[in-house]
Amino acid sequence: MTVLEKINSPQDVKTLSLQEMNTLAQDIREAILNRVNTIGGHLGPDLGIAEATIAMHYVFDSPKDKFIFDVSHQIYPHKMLTGRKHGFVDSSRLQEISGYSNPKESEHDHFVIGHTSTSVSLATGVAKARDLKGDNYNVIALIGDGSLSGGEAYEGFNNAAELDSNIIIIVNDNEMSIAPNYGGLYKNLAELRNTNGQAQNNVFKAIGFDYYYVEEGNNTEKLIDVFKKVKDTNHPTVVHIHTLKGKGYEPAVVDKETYHWTTPGFLNNKEASVQAETYNSITKDFLLDKKQKGEPVIAVTAATPGVFEFNPEFRNKMGKNYTDVGIAEEHAIAYASGLAQNGAKPVLALMSSFVQRTYDQMSQDLALNNSPATVLIYWGGISNADMTHLCTFDIPLISNIPNIVYLSPVSKEEYLAMLEWSYNQNEHTVFIRVPSTDVVSYETADNTDYSQLNKYKLVEKGEKVAIIAAGNFFGLGRQVKEELKTQLNIDATLINPRFLTGVDFDMLETLKKDHSVVITLEDGELDGGFGEKITRFYGNSSMKVLNFGSKKEFTDRVPLEELYNRYHLTKELIVSDIKGIL
Repeated sequence: MTVLEKINSPQDVKTLSLQEMNTLAQDIREAILNRVNTIGGHLGPDLGIAEATIAMHYVFDSPKDKFIFDVSHQIYPHKMLTGRKHGFVDSSRLQEISGYSNPKESEHDHFVIGHTSTSVSLATGVAKARDLKGDNYNVIALIGDGSLSGGEAYEGFNNAAELDSNIIIIVNDNEMSIAPNYGGLYKNLAELRNTNGQAQNNVFKAIGFDYYYVEEGNNTEKLIDVFKKVKDTNHPTVVHIHTLKGKGYEPAVVDKETYHWTTPGFLNNKEASVQAETYNSITKDFLLDKKQKGEPVIAVTAATPGVFEFNPEFRNKMGKNYTDVGIAEEHAIAYASGLAQNGAKPVLALMSSFVQRTYDQMSQDLALNNSPATVLIYWGGISNADMTHLCTFDIPLISNIPNIVYLSPVSKEEYLAMLEWSYNQNEHTVFIRVPSTDVVSYETADNTDYSQLNKYKLVEKGEKVAIIAAGNFFGLGRQVKEELKTQLNIDATLINPRFLTGVDFDMLETLKKDHSVVITLEDGELDGGFGEKITRFYGNSSMKVLNFGSKKEFTDRVPLEELYNRYHLTKELIVSDIKGIL
């Protein structure tokens, strides 16, 4: 019987000997490897935090003492110690437990958390509310060193330092973000590590925190000693622990970036297959070509280069023409605006779920100044993702800001033409929604003049029904056209809008002559989205309009097929809805 099998709550941890706790850490790592190898998930950061999590539960009293996790990349051990080990060891129940903090799962979780740099701000609010109510317990935030580069982390630390009461911030320093850390802050963290926490320059003390350093951050005994010292303190305290990301699985120690998060089957040592062309590889080739020609191109990312396959080889080739700003999307937007205004050619790559952090910067720093930057939005669309990482909201978010041109290509040729136009023009702020589909190629160059804004492409002229299918759903639009022909003998018009930010008034007006129904298809939220612009255009006419996309809701790991049925995003359901209004 493993030690983990005996653990059903944090109270069971408190009964363990030190030797049993060390064995428990190994049990936890084996369970993490089992889960991630089976269904995928965060690997390296969770492997590295096992001992610290055990020590936290041994010393503190969760859920009375509040553990608040940052981004949840380090929450797997906590879940196992709080009654949820079945989500890691029982193959039939792995999907019952999410990969992120979730109060619906356990009283030991206090927020739904999946984005970064949030824990200190949340913990500061929890601590202040505790003080206002006259309660007495510890508030502990766990934040990784990578998350310290996010603006909210700085804001949280600044405010937390003003609390004249208990707040304990554990900084898990494994010398990595998702990719290597970037920024001046990390020089001070290195200085603190190199001096065993004794460096005169200490960013945490400078802000106003009491400070403790644990060099052996995977040593349970030493962690327990320090946690006992800071428990029930009456002032803001930082415990800076130096851990090993990926501990217990050597490949994750050697290649920390690759194994930060990984897909199922990594333990099977399958040889990597040769990948076909992707929109990622097309983007990289475009950027490298500009760099090799000596142009002032600069690729910009915010700590997630793996999303775009900006691997070390690509980064080395780009050299000074590449910037990783760290987990700081707000800064990335303003940085790109500054680059563009001073004659450089920034191409900023962001994941749809993370662009949400940048609304004010998109509006004020970028669009208000009409800076000619290119921003690529990846993974946009309806998915079966955890509720914290949904990518369905970018179209309403981006397309309603003045001055922004949001493009949605349906093929390799369109994507390259849009990239080239955006890169060379100086009149507009341009966002491009990179297709989430396999690469579609028509093997004919796209010679569209995209400076003529909001001009849709009439792909196939028909009558009665017009299908305006954007981006990822253009293929679905073609299927609907074929189904209409099969079921109703209607030869529908098929339109590729290309622009998500505007309406082609001339084309839409023309449709009134021989069409009675217009449908729109968009891979994202309908409220405030592309389709509503079309509906608004036809509002004072007899044209009937059906908008197809997602509802305004947070879904949580719902199978994609179920979502498509829920939203009527199948050719059969769409045609059925069209029948209903013809």
